[in-house]
Amino acid sequence: MKRLLPLALLAAILAGCANSAPSGRSYSVYQTQNEQIVRMATVESVRNVSIVNPETGVGTASGAALGGLGGAQIGGGNGSIATGILGAVAGGVIGNHVEHAANNRPGLEITVRLDSGELRAITQLADEPFRPGDRVRLLTDGYHRTRVTH
Repeated sequence: MKRLLPLALLAAILAGCANSAPSGRSYSVYQTQNEQIVRMATVESVRNVSIVNPETGVGTASGAALGGLGGAQIGGGNGSIATGILGAVAGGVIGNHVEHAANNRPGLEITVRLDSGELRAITQLADEPFRPGDRVRLLTDGYHRTRVTH
């Protein structure tokens, strides 16, 4: 049980660091009860993309710290130091991979033709399917953020 504690702590720390990516379906509390401009459009094309939040290094640092602590619990004397170092290296690698996976999400680049004839491209999470020819709404808030919805 004591050996699982560092991994549980790492998971909790990294879960708190995950940033939400721009979504067509999710609204933050600050986006509610605000008027949005609505424009109608037709989907011209859809392209799969990755939405990447910058990595902070928290995953690597947290993993190394927790791995070092967990590794130092094994053995005694010089063996404890060696396993602590190995645990720190392994924890850092695992933490980096966890943070990388949490910060990369599948997205869509949706190119639409507005009813005015202008072309626009919007990138958002791939949480709603779009196909060329779909009639969609573009919702734009006062901060120049636009989302595409059906």
